[in-house]
Amino acid sequence: MLGKTAGGLFWMSRYLERAENTARLLETGQRMALTRTKNSAEEWASVLKTAGVLDAYYAKYDDVSKDNAVDWVLRDADNPSSIKSVIKQARDNARLVRTALTHDVWSAVNSTWMQIDEIMKRRVNERDLPATLELIRQQAALVRGATLGTMLRNDIFDFTRIGTFLERADNTGRILDVKYYVLLPTAFSVGSSLDNIQWESILRSVGAGGGYRMTHGEKTRPSDIAQFLILDQRMPRSLHFCCRKIQENLSYLQKDYGFAGPSCEASKVLYEKYLDQKISDIFELGLHEYIQDFLTDLGNLSRQIEIDYRFYE
Repeated sequence: MLGKTAGGLFWMSRYLERAENTARLLETGQRMALTRTKNSAEEWASVLKTAGVLDAYYAKYDDVSKDNAVDWVLRDADNPSSIKSVIKQARDNARLVRTALTHDVWSAVNSTWMQIDEIMKRRVNERDLPATLELIRQQAALVRGATLGTMLRNDIFDFTRIGTFLERADNTGRILDVKYYVLLPTAFSVGSSLDNIQWESILRSVGAGGGYRMTHGEKTRPSDIAQFLILDQRMPRSLHFCCRKIQENLSYLQKDYGFAGPSCEASKVLYEKYLDQKISDIFELGLHEYIQDFLTDLGNLSRQIEIDYRFYE
């Protein structure tokens, strides 16, 4: 396979996953803002910071407001990481690798872009925001279903899966970090009702509420939720699950191509370094520090994959 084709498949999947995750992040911000009676601008600033767009936002606006923050993340033309922008980039990459995709996958990606382009020609008001975020999640699920249901399990499929799980692991880490580090900076607040409400919002934002209760019961404890989202092997958005899938798909590529680049070893090191430990040890180290180190190494792994498979040649 040409490196450009591999890169197109990888980035198509990353951008689609990013759009869904950003929609979930907006839902989290909205839920958390409702738990505070004043200064909700802090919550929206934390959402922008988590999405990595706060500095660019301040280049356009002097202060943070809910309306401007939501519009910036959803559709602002000056924000290359907006949901509308990343879905367009996903569609552009899909068109680049059109012949490698099944008709169902291409149709799902193309229809996603057409619907989002139409609905975001104007600002999305507060009343329509929940339905818009749900549409984004449904379209992402449509593309994922078409991919799982119609594509051969070959190198094309492997690159789409690696892109998906790299982006998903990055997002789960960022959502955990915004809760633990940005929103609750004082040790005094740990264990408070506000603390518990925010942890519950985290579970809902990643669609993990039902799975968590099946595993840990009705009581929400920060250590249990962090364990579930970081170390649980069955939770499809946990760091453990995502890293295992990345490692598996890289090993399939190794078998197909007879080539093991540095990214294969890096994926094993990432897995052993961060996921072969207890949640109590992670809290003792510091959850924020743990996640920041994990995200740095995950970014390095992504860049190594691009080099190993020559995405830009």
